[in-house]
Amino acid sequence: MGRSEGAEVDFALEGRSEKLRIFTTRPDTLFGATYMVIAPEHPLLEPLTTPDRRQKVLAYRDSVVSKSDMDRTALTKTKTGEFTGAYALHPITGARLPIWVADFVLGSYGTGAIMSVPAHDERDFEFARAFGLPVVEVVSPDGQLHDTAAWTEAFTAEGVAVRSGFLDGQRTPEAKAAMISHLEQKGLGTRRVQYRLRDWVFSRQRYWGEPIPVYFPVDLPPGSTDPRKHPHTVRYGEPIAVAESELPVRLPELEDFKPSDDPAGPLSRALDWRFFQKDGQWYARETNTMPQWAGSCWYYLRFIDPHNTQEAFSKEAYDAWMPVDLYVGGSEHAVLHLLYARFWHKVLFDCGVVSHPEPFGKLVHQGMILGENNEKMSKSRGNVVNPDEVVQKHGADSLRVYEMFMGPLEAVKPWQTQGVTGVRRFLERAWNTLAFVKEEPGAAEATLDEESLRLLHKTVKKVGEDIEALRLNTAVSALMILTNRLADIPHVPLEAAKTFALLLSPFAPHLAEELWERLGGTKSLAYEPWPSYDVALTVDDVVEMGVQVNGKLRSKVKLRRDATEADVRAAIASDPNVLAHTQGKTEKKFVYVPGRIINLVVG
Repeated sequence: MGRSEGAEVDFALEGRSEKLRIFTTRPDTLFGATYMVIAPEHPLLEPLTTPDRRQKVLAYRDSVVSKSDMDRTALTKTKTGEFTGAYALHPITGARLPIWVADFVLGSYGTGAIMSVPAHDERDFEFARAFGLPVVEVVSPDGQLHDTAAWTEAFTAEGVAVRSGFLDGQRTPEAKAAMISHLEQKGLGTRRVQYRLRDWVFSRQRYWGEPIPVYFPVDLPPGSTDPRKHPHTVRYGEPIAVAESELPVRLPELEDFKPSDDPAGPLSRALDWRFFQKDGQWYARETNTMPQWAGSCWYYLRFIDPHNTQEAFSKEAYDAWMPVDLYVGGSEHAVLHLLYARFWHKVLFDCGVVSHPEPFGKLVHQGMILGENNEKMSKSRGNVVNPDEVVQKHGADSLRVYEMFMGPLEAVKPWQTQGVTGVRRFLERAWNTLAFVKEEPGAAEATLDEESLRLLHKTVKKVGEDIEALRLNTAVSALMILTNRLADIPHVPLEAAKTFALLLSPFAPHLAEELWERLGGTKSLAYEPWPSYDVALTVDDVVEMGVQVNGKLRSKVKLRRDATEADVRAAIASDPNVLAHTQGKTEKKFVYVPGRIINLVVG
């Protein structure tokens, strides 16, 4: 849990004896490092900073103090930082790499310093673009060299090493291993496994919460007989677990359960509950309680059998429901709940209470929705959007569809009220196009032209697959395209309209139900089967492909899906956009992957 494999690498500092140590999970990208970034709290920040940069750097450091880790590392925030005036030396090439300070690097994780490889890391890329720093491609998707000047985002996937000396031509896994071996042989770095876990302070000094089933021996001085009335000493270094037969330990009834300055917590005031005798020896119960996480760590297990009064859950209920197929939760949930739920579940697994070592089959973090000013919504910033007001003005379906259409589920994205209006227009167009189809003469017998029929079947396929993969934004986009096509047809067939209503129902259930009823449905569409599609109608005979010259897109061409290399060459032979970059040059390689790649390598 929280495990990262990679390497620690030492970068020499220009003019100094210290080393700047970084941890990276992508040592294969070392040749692509173009600058360094250290955390504002890094101990070398002040010693490194040159006199001419000192005032700005220290002012920047002070401005970061009040920010949370989540605010500092948010992908969507504007990248900020200051150049320290210092340089590190690349451990292999000896190149001078400027050292910056930026808040997105945390002193609490790794070494508090990073090598920045902007071509292959999203944050590094955005920072480089913001401050005009070099972007050098060292991992290529196809083994070819590409010009990063036109890139709008980093390439973060695995690929083939390029511009990387002895690593060139190796796939990412092999390049990682080769680089780590090289670093270790040269004494420049070491293989390292890191864990990013947050300590769990489990106890709470409050009344509400499960009592911790632990007690301690109590010593009384001579002449004292009752710790509730006389001075005493609790031997906290000798905890004793409450016997299983005495569980659960229940909270005592208290008239005053408010917290106080006493670190022992409110339960310390319940003297008759706290102190008890066993075999003539006095004992004191633990007065701290468990946090709310104690219950939420296993709530999913109770949910499967909530009315069972004899056990936490029955075996039958567990076998029917567990493990959880899909868990959708915010990123702030990742440590504060989900990590501990896994710990808790593994303990129950070791105890034989559950049958699976992991509670959740798949986890998806939904992205945060920011205010229209691209900042986290909060009352203090005045950018909170009240969903009730949006529903009142545009309808619940408009709000629902817009939230799914905003972007990928996992992405952080800003709210745009204008976008809700656009979604409302889409729903209105769908209604106006389909609501009266049943009343049109011949609607039951009408058929779609071939192009429209293909689009309908492609949409059924895409929406179904996108829902399974949680690509909700592209599913909505596909429905918008289909709506525009159907709106241009004089007579929409009844079956096509009913299929559309079924496809729309997961996104705009209220409107879809109304459409379904108007189209002749006699019961809720929730009980209807999902539409099917003809695979043959979802595959185009003709596809449009980009034509690259030396890895750069220069033109596009339409070809039959089964086109041969000879067909491709004939199709692009007289293309002026291709000829402009190939005439007078020697063809070194011709790459053609049907339906995917056309790339001419010339020199």
